[in-house]
Amino acid sequence: MSDLVSADGSSKIAREVLIHGPISRAELGLRLGLSAASLTRLSKPLIESGLLVERQSAEAVGVGRPTKPLDVVADAGRFVGIKLTGDDATAVLTDVRAAHSAVEVVEVVDRSPGAVIALLADLVERVSGGTELTGIGVSIGGNVLDGRTVTRAPFLGWRDVELGALLEERAGAPVTVANDVVALTVAEKWFGAARGRSSFAVITIGAGVGYGLVSRGTVVVTPDTGLGLGGHFPLDPHGPVCIDGHRGCATALLSIPSICDQVESALGRPVRYDEVLDLAESGEPAASLVVDAAARALGHLIAAVVNLAMLDAVVLAGEGLELVRRTRSRVLEVLSEDRDPEALAVDVFLDDSGFTAWARGAAAVAIEAGIDALGDDRAWRLRSPSAQR
Repeated sequence: MSDLVSADGSSKIAREVLIHGPISRAELGLRLGLSAASLTRLSKPLIESGLLVERQSAEAVGVGRPTKPLDVVADAGRFVGIKLTGDDATAVLTDVRAAHSAVEVVEVVDRSPGAVIALLADLVERVSGGTELTGIGVSIGGNVLDGRTVTRAPFLGWRDVELGALLEERAGAPVTVANDVVALTVAEKWFGAARGRSSFAVITIGAGVGYGLVSRGTVVVTPDTGLGLGGHFPLDPHGPVCIDGHRGCATALLSIPSICDQVESALGRPVRYDEVLDLAESGEPAASLVVDAAARALGHLIAAVVNLAMLDAVVLAGEGLELVRRTRSRVLEVLSEDRDPEALAVDVFLDDSGFTAWARGAAAVAIEAGIDALGDDRAWRLRSPSAQR
């Protein structure tokens, strides 16, 4: 078995235990390719720091010898995760496992960076109740560089905002910034419906269309993550045009603003998203055409994702999920038509937990960043074992 550099090896152990624990040392060694001696050496500082603990198992190995699986001490730290949109910010207070104990939501009135950062700092204080924080995670719709700088956030009108550093200065705890779909994908990997699967996709429909991918246990992130490339995927050459000029793309067919705009143009009056869906169910011709086109587009999009990435599971999320609830049979029908008859069935999960899951995902990103930084200057300030008793 191969060995790992000490800090990197410890972080890999912590991450594996965090997601899959309690886990036996034997299984952990197999997952990471570590010898028993290396596993003991690399896990020792994690146990001494109070992050991991040896638990007593009811199972026995050999003659009455109990195993001691490793597990995370959930109370070793407190984190705040924030889902930031152009309209509001949802914050949760979590433990090391991203289990939340408090939720706060505030409206974003002024979208300027200074006003938003002040709002977020106040939100952190409110949701934490003065609790000393180990880290803060912020997820945002847009492109993020190095977990710190928002290079582009269309819904806020931001370019090159040093959100991580500026909020860290105000809030007094390490801040990690991530694309919101990436954060949600991390959340789905940790505690969502697809937990335990090594590969799956996340598709979000709402103000826009997002796409996330987990491949062999890793959330795929590239420099282009956050540019909304999934929303540009072509689905219907005769469909409507999105604001970027793409005809029949996922955003043009599936986003809430586009769906409402199409029906508003046909009816000559403003309509809400839920009203569009109600009108379609009642048989109103314009709404029925738009909603059916959206359902077919979603079926085609899911099929394209699972066919090209060779997956058998997709999680659907976002504030536009009501479309799926009302047209699920149509979506699955189109998905099936686009698949080989002998291909595996695709599990389609719906995450209807709202922005709380996105905020927990932001906390999970901060937790993972702290794990990755073990041994670095930005590593966690964990609570001491004595403070946990």
